[in-house]
Amino acid sequence: MYIAREASKVWRKVTTEISVEIQLLREKWGLLLAGLIFQYIHGLAARGVHYLHRPGPLLQDLGFMALPELGQDKGYLSESIFTSIFISFVLWTFHPFIYHSKRFYTVLIWRRVLAFLVASQFLRIVTFYSTQLPGPNYHCREGSNLATLPPPKSVLEVLLINFPRGVLFGCGDLIFSSHMIFTLVFVRTYQKYGSKRFIKFLAWFMAVIQSLLIIASRKHYSVDVVVAWYTVNLVVFLVDNKLPEMPDRTNGVPLLPLSTKEKDIRLKDEKDSKLKDEFHKLLNGNHGDPTDRRQRAQMNGRHDEDINHALSEATANGT
Repeated sequence: MYIAREASKVWRKVTTEISVEIQLLREKWGLLLAGLIFQYIHGLAARGVHYLHRPGPLLQDLGFMALPELGQDKGYLSESIFTSIFISFVLWTFHPFIYHSKRFYTVLIWRRVLAFLVASQFLRIVTFYSTQLPGPNYHCREGSNLATLPPPKSVLEVLLINFPRGVLFGCGDLIFSSHMIFTLVFVRTYQKYGSKRFIKFLAWFMAVIQSLLIIASRKHYSVDVVVAWYTVNLVVFLVDNKLPEMPDRTNGVPLLPLSTKEKDIRLKDEKDSKLKDEFHKLLNGNHGDPTDRRQRAQMNGRHDEDINHALSEATANGT
C-alpha cells in the first residue's frame, strides 16, 4: 500500500509537469527545432571537411610532449567520461518531472543550452574550414584508408554523413574540439542552475581530466582543447547575457501537487510572512486604513497652521 501510494504521488507529479512542459513546448518549439536542425548541419559540415583532409606528419605539440601516448586501444577512456557527462546532464535536466526542489523548466533550459551549442559550433565550422590540419588521430594518419575519403558518388552519400561511423572516424574537424564544446556548455549550465556544490566541483574536475585524455589519446592537438576552453566560456557568457533570464521556480508557486506536510509548511510560512508584514507596519506607523492616515495628515496640517497663527499674533503684540 505504501509503494502504491508513493507511486501514485510520483505519477501525479510527472503528469502535471508534462502538461506544463507541453504548454511551454508549444510556445518555444521553433527555436528548439532550429537548434536540433543545426546539430545535423554541424555533423554535415564535419563530414564535408573530411573530403578535404590530407594526412601528413604530426605537428609539434607541447601536450604530446608532456602527456604519454595512451595508444589506440585506450581511446575509450575519454569517450567514457564524455558519455557519463552527457547522460548525467540530460537526466538532470529532466529531474523537475519528479522532484519538488527545482529551479527551471526543462524546455527553457534546453532552449538555452542549444543556443550555446549553436553559437559555439558555428564558430567551430568557420575555424576548421579556414585551415585543414593533418589529423593526429590514428585513423587520420598517413597509411590509413580512412585518412582521405574518395569523392562522393551521390549527394545522398554526403547528406547521410555515414552515421554513426562517419562521426566516430572523422578527420579534419580539429579546431576546436566538439567534445569540449558539449562538456563545457553542460558544466557551465549546471554551475549556474545546479544546487549541489560537490557535483559542480566534480563536473569541472571531469572536464579537466577529459581535456587531458583527449590530448593523450591523440584525438586532438592541444590547441584544439585550449581554444575550446576560452572560446566556449566566452560564448556562453556573451549569449547568456543577451538571453532573457529564466524564471526561478524555487520561490514561486509550485505547479506540482503538494503533500499534506508540504501544504502545512507552506501555510505556516505564509502566516509568518503576514505577521512580519504587520509588525513592520506597526513599527513604521503605517498600520491602519489609508483614508485614516490622510485624515490624520490633514488634521495635523490644520493644527500646525493654528499654532503658527497663534505664534505670529503673540509676536505682533510683543508678548
